[in-house]
Amino acid sequence: MTATETGLNINNPHQTVSHEAVCRDKKNKNNMDFKIWNGTDRGLGNGACGRQDKQLNTYDWLSDVPGNTDTTDLVEVQFKNTRKGYYHNVNNLELKKGDIVAVEANPGHDIGVVTLTGQLVKLQIKKAGLKSPDDIKRIYRIAKQVDMTKYHEAKAREHQTMIESRQIAKGLGLQMKIGDVEYQGDGNKAIFYYIADERVDFRQLIKDLAAAFHVRIEMKQIGARQEAGRIGGTGPCGRELCCATWMKNFSSVSTTAARHQDISLNPTKLAGMCAKLKCCLNYEVDNYIEAGRKLPGKDIILQTLDNDYYLFKSDILSGQVTYSTAKNMAANLETISAERAHEIIAMNRQGEKPLTLTEDGKAQAEKKPIDLLADADISRFDKSKRQKKNNKNRQNNNRPRPQQARNDGNGAMENGGQHNNGGQHNGNNANYQGGNNRRPRGRRNNDNRNRGERQSNGETKE
Repeated sequence: MTATETGLNINNPHQTVSHEAVCRDKKNKNNMDFKIWNGTDRGLGNGACGRQDKQLNTYDWLSDVPGNTDTTDLVEVQFKNTRKGYYHNVNNLELKKGDIVAVEANPGHDIGVVTLTGQLVKLQIKKAGLKSPDDIKRIYRIAKQVDMTKYHEAKAREHQTMIESRQIAKGLGLQMKIGDVEYQGDGNKAIFYYIADERVDFRQLIKDLAAAFHVRIEMKQIGARQEAGRIGGTGPCGRELCCATWMKNFSSVSTTAARHQDISLNPTKLAGMCAKLKCCLNYEVDNYIEAGRKLPGKDIILQTLDNDYYLFKSDILSGQVTYSTAKNMAANLETISAERAHEIIAMNRQGEKPLTLTEDGKAQAEKKPIDLLADADISRFDKSKRQKKNNKNRQNNNRPRPQQARNDGNGAMENGGQHNNGGQHNGNNANYQGGNNRRPRGRRNNDNRNRGERQSNGETKE
C-alpha cells in the first residue's frame, strides 16, 4: 500500500489527504499512462531540490474555499521556466493545480501546467498588466497521449537548437547571446530568448533560423535579471533567488538605496547573481528613508558647556546617534537618542547649552586611562629569558670544543719537543705558532703553577 492509498500527504506528513482526492488520483493514473515533470528543468527547482517544485510558484490560499472556482473561469498556466499565460476555461473542465492541459496558441496549441485557479487569478492578471481581452485565450482540453508524444519530441530538440542558433548568430557577427530556446507543445513554433546590450538587427538571423529548423521563429529579448530567474540559483542570503521564486516585475535599482541604508558601496557585495544591483536593496529602503527623517542632520554641531560634538555615526533603525569631540576622528564618543539630540539643537538655537549630552544633564566622571599592566609584574618576561639564557650557556659548556681537542694533540707534540730541545718555552712557542695563536686554558694554569714553583726555588725568569 502506497502513501497515497493510506491518505498521507508525502509533501506534508502531518496533513492527511481526503478519500475523494485519493480516488481522483487513482482515476487520473488509470486514464493517463504518460508522465511529465511539472517543475523546472534547471535551478533549485529541478528534482524538487528546493522548497517548491516550480518557479514563480503562487500559493492558492483560497483553494479550500467552497465555490472558489465557480466565481471565474480564468486559469493560470505555466510553461517552461518563468513563462506564464492566462486562459478561459470555456469547456468547464474540472481543473486543479498540477493538471497538464492543451491551450490555444498562434499557431496550433501549446502544452502547460495549471498553477492557479479561482479568484486569485484575477489578481495575477492585474499584476501582470494584461489589459486587452485578446491576450487571454482558451483552454482546449486536458492533454492526451498524442499531445504528450509531440511535446516530448519538441522538447528533445531544444538544447541542440540553442547550440546551432548560437553558431548561426556568431557567423552573422551579431552582438547578442541566445540564452534559451523553447519549443511550442506541438513543435510548430520556437521562442528564442536572447540578451543584447544594444539594438540588434536580426532580420537575416530569423530567415536563417527558419531555414535551418523549419519552424516559426519568435525572438524575445530578456535582461540579465530575467535570465537569472530562468536559470535559478542561490543568493548570498542562502535562499533561492527572488526572481526565480516569486518576483515577476523588476523595478530599477540604484546606489541611492544603498546610501539610504548606510551600506558600503562595494560593487562585489551589491551585485547579485546577474551582475546587476540586487533587487532586495529596494525591499526596506522606504523604512530606512522614513526612519532617517527622524535623525538630526550630519552638519549640525551640538554645543555643550564642556565641549562641541560632531556627528560620528548613526543607527537608523534604532534611532541612536554617536557624537565625537573631534570632527574627523573618534574621540570621546557619546551615544544618545535622536530625541535627545533634537532637544539639544533646540536649546542651542535659543542660546542655551546643556551641561552634557546625557539625558540627566549631570557631568560625567572623567574617564581615566586604564593601565593594563598595573597589577602585573613586567619583569616576568625577563625571568623566562634569563632562564633560557642560562640553560643555553650550560649546554654550550657541556659540549666538547673541537679547538680544545686540537690543542690537546698539540700538547702531546709539545711534550716531545721539551725532551728533545731541553726547554719548555721553546716548545710552547712552537705550539702557539701552529695552534691558531690561542693558548688553551689548561696549559695557562699549568704554566702559572710551574712559574710559582720556580720562584719558590729561587729561580728567576731571564
